[in-house]
Amino acid sequence: MNSPRSTVHSLLRLLVVACAIGSSWAHADEYSSITTLLKQKKPEQALTALDKRIDANPRDPQLRFLRGVAQTDLGRTDAAIDTFTQITQEYPELPEPYNNLAALYAQKNELDKSRRLLEQAIRGNPNYAVAHENLGDIYARLAAESYDKAVRFDPRTSTSVNPKLTLLRQMFSGANSAPAAAANAPAAPASAEKVTP
Repeated sequence: MNSPRSTVHSLLRLLVVACAIGSSWAHADEYSSITTLLKQKKPEQALTALDKRIDANPRDPQLRFLRGVAQTDLGRTDAAIDTFTQITQEYPELPEPYNNLAALYAQKNELDKSRRLLEQAIRGNPNYAVAHENLGDIYARLAAESYDKAVRFDPRTSTSVNPKLTLLRQMFSGANSAPAAAANAPAAPASAEKVTP
């Protein structure tokens, strides 16, 4: 299984989605240059550029979202959680920050919190496929935990539970060895994380 940090890095690269915040063309270039830095795995440079631009536009949710992505790339999980949380509080209609928070909490194995955040993302955008897929992955991880407990509490259940656990473990190992989606950048450059089992 991948380390949590490498998993987060691969998660960030798996899928790029639009933030749907109606950015003007003038801002598209600054978003694009920062996204390019992130794709080139230069999160420190991206964060420096973001800090300057956020000073000039402190309420811009897309710049702040990209800050959270850069913080995640740098392994600054707590800072990224703070960034995404602030965005959800100020812009509760945006589903992507909820999704990224969910991925960070899944990395910390806080699966119930991750599930609730994904449900919130889906309430904000019922057609948000990444959040639906991530929620399915969280349910699968929760199922595996429950099956493990069933066998631990009553070994007689192993006959019915072990085949289910085997299937889940095969699914989990397959998700970690192959990319789940291509990373094609749309017009609005914001990243959303993918939860892996």
